Amino acid sequence: MNLASLIDHTLLKPDATVSMVERLCAEAAEYNFFSVCVNPIWVPFAAELLAGKTPLVCSVVGFPLGATPLVAREAEWAVSSGAGEIDMVLPVGLLKQGDHDEVLRVINEVVTAVPGVTVKVILETCLLTDEEKVTACKLSMEAGAAFVKTSTGFAKGGATLSDIRLMRETVGSFMGVKASGGVRDYATALDMVEAGASRIGTSSGIAIVNGNKKS
Repeated sequence: MNLASLIDHTLLKPDATVSMVERLCAEAAEYNFFSVCVNPIWVPFAAELLAGKTPLVCSVVGFPLGATPLVAREAEWAVSSGAGEIDMVLPVGLLKQGDHDEVLRVINEVVTAVPGVTVKVILETCLLTDEEKVTACKLSMEAGAAFVKTSTGFAKGGATLSDIRLMRETVGSFMGVKASGGVRDYATALDMVEAGASRIGTSSGIAIVNGNKKS
C-alpha cells in the first residue's frame, strides 16, 4: 500500500526553525505526502515553499489544549495565509463536564469560519472515556467537520487501534479518521489504516514509507 498519500508530514515542536520547516516542505514534496502540518506561525512560509506543488499546508488551531476562545479567528487567519486544512483541538474540559451544546458551537464556529476547507477535530482520546469519544465524534459530525483525529501528540498518549476502530464505527463513511500520535513505522501505520484510519499524522513519514513493509 502507498501510504505516502495518506500522511500529514508533521512538525509541531515549539523549537521549530526556518531550516526545519524548509526541510519538512522539501521532504513532503519529494515523497508526495498529502500535506505538511505546522503551527500557524509557519503557515505563510510553508505555503510559499509549496506553491504549485502537491502537498497542502495544514495548520493546527487551539493547539494543544483546545482552551482558546479565539479558535475560529485563528483558523480564518491560517486559511487566509495559505492553509488548506485545519486541525482544531476539541475543548476537552467542556466535553467532560457535559457541555455538549458549547462543544458543538465551538466546532461549528470553526467550520463556518473556513467554508470549503477540511476541518479535523482533535479529540485527545487519551483523556476521554469510550463514551466521551463516541459523543465527541457525533458532535464533530453534527457540527460539519470532515475528520475526527485521535491526538495532539502533546498529552499522555497517542493513537491506538481500539480508538481508531471505535471512531470509525461511530462516524461510518461520513467522516475521515486521522491517526496521530506515536505512529512511527510502516507496520503501525498500515495497522491504523486497516483499522479505519484514512489519514496518518506523523513526524516519521519518511521512516514509514522507507521502512520494512508488512507482507
